[in-house]
Amino acid sequence: MPSFDIVSEFDKHEASNAVDQANREIQTRFDFKGVTASFELGGDTVTLEAEVDFQLKQMLDVLRNKLIARGIDARCMDIEEPVLSGVRARQEVALKQGLDQKEAKDIVKRIKESKLKVQAQIQGEKVRVTGKKRDDLQAVMALLRAEGGPDLPLQFDNFRD
Repeated sequence: MPSFDIVSEFDKHEASNAVDQANREIQTRFDFKGVTASFELGGDTVTLEAEVDFQLKQMLDVLRNKLIARGIDARCMDIEEPVLSGVRARQEVALKQGLDQKEAKDIVKRIKESKLKVQAQIQGEKVRVTGKKRDDLQAVMALLRAEGGPDLPLQFDNFRD
């Protein structure tokens, strides 16, 4: 039976490259001359540091653009509120990976509501979809990519025929 997995992942190496590129761009930008601003990647969290909060907003745009250029969906970014402490402003951006239980249940519910002849089951941090026809599986992919689909960076992998 044909099947595929629905996952939400990103390449950590590409994320590291995007953070490095963002650091280089901040160092060369004219509006950041003489300013101590930096990005730091620790695990799945990027820490932005600058002198004032409006610089954090500019840095966030730079980071978002670099992630997109490296093939990482910007929807995986979970942006926290900036922390202002006198002469420093700091902000954490968590890069989400994997589907949590609530998101996986929502995906399964959407698939069942579509009345397609497929079965969807949650397996850890992914959802496995099986069906008799390849066309039904492709219809599920189209459903989840559509405008009303979940606001998650989804990838479809492990396609078996």
